[in-house]
Amino acid sequence: MRVAGTVIWATDLVEHRSKQGGSKGRPSTTTYSYTASFAVLLSARPIRSVGRIWADGNLLRGAGGDWKAETGFRVHLGGEDQDDDPLIASAEGTLGTPAYRGGAYVVFENLALGAFGNRIPSLTFEVEADVESVPVCSMLQELSAGTVIGESGPVLGGLAVSAETMRGLIEELRQALPTDLRAEGGRLHVADVAMEPVALSATELGEDRSEALPGAAALPQTLELGYYDRSRDFQAGVQSARRPDGRRTERVQLAAVLDADVARGLAEAALARLHREQGKQSVRCGWARLGLAPGSTVRLPDSADLWQVASRTVQRDGVSLELRRTQTGSAVSFPSDAGRNMPAADRVHGPTIVHLLDLPSLTPEPANTPRLYIAAAGPSPGWRKAGLMVSLDAGASWEAIGQTAPPAVIGNTTSVLNAAGEALIDEAHRVDVQLLHDQMLLEDADPDRLVAGANLALLGDELIQFGSAEPLGEGRWRLSQIVRARRGTAWAASAHSIGERFVLIDPDTLAIYEPPLSATGTTVRLLASGIGDETPAETAANAIGEALRPPAPVHPTFARRSDGGFDLRWIRSSRAGWEWLDGADAPLAEDQERYRLTIRRADGVERAYELAQASFLYGVSDAIDDATVGASVLVDVVQLGSRSVSRAATLPLIF
Repeated sequence: MRVAGTVIWATDLVEHRSKQGGSKGRPSTTTYSYTASFAVLLSARPIRSVGRIWADGNLLRGAGGDWKAETGFRVHLGGEDQDDDPLIASAEGTLGTPAYRGGAYVVFENLALGAFGNRIPSLTFEVEADVESVPVCSMLQELSAGTVIGESGPVLGGLAVSAETMRGLIEELRQALPTDLRAEGGRLHVADVAMEPVALSATELGEDRSEALPGAAALPQTLELGYYDRSRDFQAGVQSARRPDGRRTERVQLAAVLDADVARGLAEAALARLHREQGKQSVRCGWARLGLAPGSTVRLPDSADLWQVASRTVQRDGVSLELRRTQTGSAVSFPSDAGRNMPAADRVHGPTIVHLLDLPSLTPEPANTPRLYIAAAGPSPGWRKAGLMVSLDAGASWEAIGQTAPPAVIGNTTSVLNAAGEALIDEAHRVDVQLLHDQMLLEDADPDRLVAGANLALLGDELIQFGSAEPLGEGRWRLSQIVRARRGTAWAASAHSIGERFVLIDPDTLAIYEPPLSATGTTVRLLASGIGDETPAETAANAIGEALRPPAPVHPTFARRSDGGFDLRWIRSSRAGWEWLDGADAPLAEDQERYRLTIRRADGVERAYELAQASFLYGVSDAIDDATVGASVLVDVVQLGSRSVSRAATLPLIF
């Protein structure tokens, strides 16, 4: 059955506060979350297991036993020897905690309430109480401690009993099920087929008879049977039966698990039974019919119908019987439609895949502290989020930094992207990627969208953009029309391999972590733990600080002077100059413009110079001296940023 249960114990909501940031002048952010612990009574008899659980109509626990929200959970099956729950006992004290023996209940411990408006949601539970379907007579026999017995009767896939008395339960079942009830030996016998009727002769009945027939207004035209539909996750369903005669609608509620066609058959049979059983007769018999107890079936000499004894009165001169026309026989199934089922999505959360990305700044403004981006998802489409912790001291201590952003598009390459220049769209090369699952999607982008920044992705350590994404099936994509070495990552364009990471750079799916400035150049370790992770997923970023690093200078050139020396020149790049500006240089983005130029000779001797401009005069005396060692030298130029140093631009200088 799918049951709602009753909350029998609960704590107050517990507030959890998490503070992030606030170091070295940065503003801090405090986030609040709430949890609750409570117990829900499911059944007044032992059960076998609890399956799916719905919260506000959505799955909280899936068919595989996986949870869609964070919680602790325990099931007490209702045995007569079950112990009290440790959480309730710790809160209420051992002496004040009942074990609820004989009743099945569950305990939620610290259920996260963020997804439910910070309140305990409306819960329903899929409960299995018995190995297989149980006949109604067996249910009644157990509930009545043997007062009600039977050898047959309808079989139900599940029944939720809420009636306060056995009489109320039997009357409720009698309205919907084709059962025969008769009193015998101080007990009530239940069967789905009546006993052989007793034939009453005209002689013994005499003429003292009366019959009452109902008017049309008393007959129902439509009967609606409410039930729980097996094919619609045990949600409430209604099947209707209709006859041309009658003037009213009657509603019968049967808290049982049925298929739609069975429920329709029960509705048709119940409506026919109501029409057939409306007639009543009163007859008198001799003492020989004293054995006709209520529930017995008789046949009258002048009627083809069967009649059931509704009541029996013992009088001085015999027995007076109140008879009600009856109909026997089991209900048959009618083809019926259960209606459209909109099941709650049952997506397994699964394990977490996480990447800690040390990228150049993705914002127009240059960063003043290290800036790391966290991309996370899972191999299952049901993955949603994970809690994050970082360590700046090789795992000696950990700090909580909140949660991941929505799932990112993540995968790995299955081919190698060959090296290419960064000036034009690379039409010559392509790369295949395998995403985590086939519900992750990529899309094409025309040149205008590429210029606007669309389809930015990290491939290995190179930032690229792609104009064409061709689906190959089963989560595989072929990327082409690639714009290379975005945001100063030309240094990584020739270092690709099969199996390297692919992450689509979408700000909405990236969480940002800004470690203190003192962490520049160190290793940051990250743990991500979701509800589907047995152990946290771990990753790390080494020598962090890409957001602080100026891009390497570009276009280094030399020109020979008439005196035998060389004029060396290059063009400055800027970590605030990702957008193309016609007629203007990129902004500096550093406190001042500074460079370090290093001349490396063939014999290993190096000379370094610090410069304030993007040029250098390589004098004739140095050139003559260096030429005596080898035919060329290597010139490296790096930009000295406010907080970091760029990678080198290298120029071979041939004498």
